[in-house]
Amino acid sequence: MNTNKNLDNNKAKRRSTFAVLFYINRTKVRKDGMCQLLCKVSIDAEWEQIGTKVSVNPDIWNPDKGCADGRSENAITVNRAINELTKEISEHYNNIKKNFGFVTAELVKNAVKGIGQKTVTLLALFREHNEEFKKRIGIDRIKETYLCYQRSYGYLETFVREKRGVEDVTLRSLDKVFYDDFEIFLQSDCRLSPKTVHDHLYRLKKMTMRAVSQGTLRRDPYSRLHPSLPKRKSRHLRLEDLKTLMAIQIDKPNLQRVRDWFIFSTFTGLAYADLKRLSVNDIKQSEDGSWWIHIRRKKTDTLSSVRLLDVPLRIIEKYKHERKDDKVFNLYCRDYMIKLTSELGKEYGFHLTFHKARHNFGTHMTLSLGVPIETVSKMMGHTSITTTQIYAHVTDKKVDEDMKRLREVTADKKVELLYEGVELSRCRKWKRRNL
Repeated sequence: MNTNKNLDNNKAKRRSTFAVLFYINRTKVRKDGMCQLLCKVSIDAEWEQIGTKVSVNPDIWNPDKGCADGRSENAITVNRAINELTKEISEHYNNIKKNFGFVTAELVKNAVKGIGQKTVTLLALFREHNEEFKKRIGIDRIKETYLCYQRSYGYLETFVREKRGVEDVTLRSLDKVFYDDFEIFLQSDCRLSPKTVHDHLYRLKKMTMRAVSQGTLRRDPYSRLHPSLPKRKSRHLRLEDLKTLMAIQIDKPNLQRVRDWFIFSTFTGLAYADLKRLSVNDIKQSEDGSWWIHIRRKKTDTLSSVRLLDVPLRIIEKYKHERKDDKVFNLYCRDYMIKLTSELGKEYGFHLTFHKARHNFGTHMTLSLGVPIETVSKMMGHTSITTTQIYAHVTDKKVDEDMKRLREVTADKKVELLYEGVELSRCRKWKRRNL
């Protein structure tokens, strides 16, 4: 019997409490002798005060009943306001609890005041996020990242409508099944690479984290889910293909420009975004007469310092007459550059993307030639040497060359080996004593 009573008491303690109380502050009487009607919303031992524009004659106010006595004009006005506000608060309480799964006094107060109305569906929240992100482009956000979020929204919208058969889904309905089904949709229906799938799942998680931070969700349903990130690989050209690209000219002027810019990036490690921003002010001559690029990377805002060799210097001089401002190169827009780079690769007979030039620098131009990885990290403007290690995969040819050098170094070194006999027997006795 005692056990049952304890269970009943625990249930009573967990039961949500909701109360609405009206009162006036008699210590703050206005010049006309009236007091403001105030409302106190109490939910689960937390409360918020809501002010009204209704004035009450303190002489007719009944604190025990929480209303005005009598049938005077003021009493009728006050009691009508109390009934309407009580009804409104109850409606907000029920709607919030239905949509969010929980309710607080602050949420009810904000709903009454018409402020802080939070989005309760996934796609609507994603649109809200993207609109805010778009306004910050050029301040502390970049357009490329915004476009990535837009693509993620597009895939998610298609998934919700085609696989769920609805226009949107509530945030509180999100569970692991939704997450897993979306992952399968990206992999099977959209045939995206593991890295791209990881990125879209990560942005979905960003939305649930946003919902928690703004109070729409009480807990993040995906806080313990971590999309698997495939091992990153260096995407440099084969050395033979790079030599072909550098040795053979091409007739089409626009493809010739892309080829030269690709080679320039191969010798400097600059990504497209940094090459487009490269200014004559970023190129300086040192005391020994050598020329250097000192530019802060757009992606990480870290300093990239690279010495200019003969090939990139000649490319700079070749296109000097095309400058329209202080930019070193008059680069094509990103979309057109992607198109031309693909065409250029077809001309040479291999797949080509412009970002491969940066990988060429990290692999063929530096690490494979013995440049220390710490130096390469600084030249490429990496924030972590772990990123640089992606480029540290060397070819079998490089391994063979290194082993030949090791053989040459150790050729004259006399190394005594342990042979069968007295020395071996001593070794065995030592092992038996110490095991």
